[in-house]
Amino acid sequence: MTVGGRELTVSNLEKVLFPESGFTKGELIDYYAKIAPAMLPHLEDRPLTMKRYPDGVEKAFFYEKHVPAHAPSWVRTLTVPSAEGEGAVEYAVVSDLPTLVWAANLGTIEFHVPLWRAGRRRRLPAPPDLLVFDLDPGEGTGLVECCQVALWVDELLQSRHLASRVKTSGSKGIQVYALLEGKTSWATSRADAHAMALGLEKEHPDVVTSNMKKSLRRGKVLIDWSQNHASKTTIGAYSIRGRARPTVSTPVNWKEVHECLRTGDSATLEFTSAEVLMRVEKLGDLFAFS
Repeated sequence: MTVGGRELTVSNLEKVLFPESGFTKGELIDYYAKIAPAMLPHLEDRPLTMKRYPDGVEKAFFYEKHVPAHAPSWVRTLTVPSAEGEGAVEYAVVSDLPTLVWAANLGTIEFHVPLWRAGRRRRLPAPPDLLVFDLDPGEGTGLVECCQVALWVDELLQSRHLASRVKTSGSKGIQVYALLEGKTSWATSRADAHAMALGLEKEHPDVVTSNMKKSLRRGKVLIDWSQNHASKTTIGAYSIRGRARPTVSTPVNWKEVHECLRTGDSATLEFTSAEVLMRVEKLGDLFAFS
């Protein structure tokens, strides 16, 4: 088929990737092709880590950082020094529709990207342009409790005059992002995120923990500040997740977060791929900072 002027081959379109719902590989590719105008700005210029499920969500998956050797010559790549300090990794970069469709055809259900853009920099990784707080509910808590913590995080970001955006993880939690203006080092962004998480833990000790230790997370929401690192990635906005149903990491507005907390109904913040396409058609890209 021809996509955006590029020729590529798609295969096994009838293969069922989500047995519970019957969602197929063809539907996966179709979703990513349709969501591309909203999704691509959040993948563009960022090295991609693909989470591939070649035989569906009930079978084995693997993460792929290195661009496959059989990738078309037109797939843009970035060479980034290894986090271990040995060698380098050549990543694919999804900046256009053909590359997005190509990656989906590989069985890439989840698209993970870092908190930095390459730009014109020769030395990579680049400094961060985003700050993230990944809110993960511990045993006995859920999405509703994450909503409360997300609102506290937003208040803290507002007090620092940082613009924020919020999205579901597409799984169990919520992620709050802030736009970093100007030049910010990784050491500074990481220290700031840690300090904010510790502050909220001190202010709300019965609800919040900033410690990854599982024994301390029971009945609390973990504010995972450690994602603010050059080598870490988070699930991209509008990416489907490899769960039983094709749920999506979905940008939402703060009114929806308030409403989920008020009603205690976590289902109001759970969206499938079909629902996300309708949301974007109606609401536009809620994750855009401009």
